Formats: sequence, structure tokens, C-alpha cells
Amino acid sequence: MLREIRDLGFEYAELSHGIRISLVQGILDAVNAGDIKISSLHNFCPLPMGINHAAPNIYKFTSEDGRERDNAYRNSIKTLDFAVRVKARIVVLHMGRIDMNDYTDKLSDLIEKGQGDTDQYMALCEEMFAKRQRGRKRAAELASQMLEKLADKAEERGITLGIENREALGDIPLEAEFPAMLQEFDRPGVGYWHDTGHAQIKENLGFLNHAIYFETMVPRLIGMHVHDVAYPARDHSMPGTGTVNFAALKPMIKPEHVKVFELRPDLSPEEVQRGATHIYSIWGKE
Repeated sequence: MLREIRDLGFEYAELSHGIRISLVQGILDAVNAGDIKISSLHNFCPLPMGINHAAPNIYKFTSEDGRERDNAYRNSIKTLDFAVRVKARIVVLHMGRIDMNDYTDKLSDLIEKGQGDTDQYMALCEEMFAKRQRGRKRAAELASQMLEKLADKAEERGITLGIENREALGDIPLEAEFPAMLQEFDRPGVGYWHDTGHAQIKENLGFLNHAIYFETMVPRLIGMHVHDVAYPARDHSMPGTGTVNFAALKPMIKPEHVKVFELRPDLSPEEVQRGATHIYSIWGKE
């Protein structure tokens, strides 16, 4: 797997939340042999015992079940320790979600049907925001408690935690809530991780302007997942084939920002390379 990534021309790889424990030794062998470098890990990595499929939200920081939060903490520490072993300096986190149904798919379906300006669409948005408001405070408290503990452990290991923006409207923090959370954690071990696809889905649904939002987050930006979105909400597409305006983001992109292509597994190697070339032609290769 890692050699294939290297042979596509990439010096670094991110280890995702789909890495089974059985793959760990091979990854360590590849890293120690110098076959590839690891830029970042996405929590939980490796997968928790008994889990054999990508599951970044299997244990939520915001769960009311203390046992689930304990499992989330323990497996996050395992991710931090694995990051040290593979010499990665960033761990990407999902912070949890409010206990509510997710409205993203419902709203996307209405957009696809050309009903984004209907009373039904507006009513669903109002219902979603009302439910978020009722559950937001408690979820934010639990997420902050977990982040406080993990930030201390990350800093001890020389690792930065990247808080990722999410596509699901029930997840936290929502884009408007990010500045307050990052101000609360104004410390070197916590930063912002931008996902171009997730932000674009929110723009396609009418909740933000991607480029303007991104510009406000750049002061805390440490890295990003790069992929495109087939309108309105099919993300992880090849860059250059969807609705993300990568040129609009270019003025804010800096060489020190880690950039990870996060693409669908059904893309061919040729499509991966074409997508990368598209980004390089706009942003450069640094």
C-alpha cells in the first residue's frame, strides 16, 4: 500500500482511520526502511481491537456513556503513541456530535431535486438549528474536556492535534463555532485541520462561503484534506472535477500547511495523478 503511494510520486502519506492492527508491523517496516514518510494520522489509528472497517466515530468524545468516552480516550492515546512510532507530527480528530438525526443527506436530496429554495428546505434548516441549539452546550462541554486531556498528552509527545471541520450538520463544532473552540485552546498542541470537501458541501447546501470561511481559519491552520465535491455532496472526488474553487483558496495556502489528498478508493492511479497535477498547477508543489 505504502509503496504504491510512493510510486505515484508522493513522499508522505497519511495513515487513516481504516488501518487494521494487522497492518501495523508492515507500516513500521516501510517507515523504518525509508520507503515513505508519514505526515499525519487520523484518529483512531490503528483501529480499535475487534474493528475491521474504517470507524472514526465508533467512540465519540461527546457520548453521554462514560465507558464510550473512556474507550475514545484510550484509543486516542494509542493513536498518539503510534504517531510517535511512525514519526508523524499531526493527529487529525473528530470532536463528536450532538445527539440528533443528521440532516445533511435530507438537505442534499432536496438540493439535487432543485428544491433548495423551497419552504420545505427552509423548515428543515430551522428544525436542524433548533435541535443543534438544544444539544450544543452539553456536547461542547464533553468535547472540550476530552480535548484538554488529549492536548496535554499530545504536547508531551511533540504532536499537534488538528480539529477537523465536518460535513455532517450534527457534528461539532459547526464552522461558526470553531473560532471560540480554538480560542479556548490557544496552545501550540491544538490547531485547525481543513477539509475542502466538507467545507464545499456546506457551501453547496447554503451554509457558508468556502473561501471566506477558510480565510478566517488560516491563522490556526496546520493542514488539510484535499478533494473535490460532485454537486451537491459527493466528496472525495478527483480535484478538478467538482465544485471546489481551489484557485480561490490559493492566496491563503502556505508551504508549511500539510496537504493530504483524501480520495475515493475507486479512483484509478491515473485519476489520482491527474488530480494531484491539477492542484499543483494552481497551488504549486510546496
